[in-house]
Amino acid sequence: MSTSTTASTGAASSEAGKASITVTPKAVEMIKKQLEKRGVPNAALRLGIRGGGCSGFSYVIEFHDGEPRAKDYVFDYAASDGTPVRVLVDKKSLVFLAGTELDWEQTLMQQGFKFRNPNEKTSCGCGHSFTV
Repeated sequence: MSTSTTASTGAASSEAGKASITVTPKAVEMIKKQLEKRGVPNAALRLGIRGGGCSGFSYVIEFHDGEPRAKDYVFDYAASDGTPVRVLVDKKSLVFLAGTELDWEQTLMQQGFKFRNPNEKTSCGCGHSFTV
């Protein structure tokens, strides 16, 4: 069963309650750009976690083509031009990602998506792995 969450550019209102994520307006715009480059109809961005990395868990960001899986939570956003942007999170990952904000950061040294996860106890220096 999919849970659909409708959100405007960054202000998520979740039917999933505590089991939600927030995607900032900058991140929504970058997701839109990446999905447009991909050029696949009904493509979405999948967020999740996997065991591994130097601290125990690693964040996962990947494309998902087609319809959401049966146990996915679906977060729908709209880019500034109204283009729909869909983010998927599987049920198991959402346990560890609940309350997380996904942002896009660009500095002089690097650019990319940044997870702000309130469930993190510690993280490694690379910023891609963490413990809960």
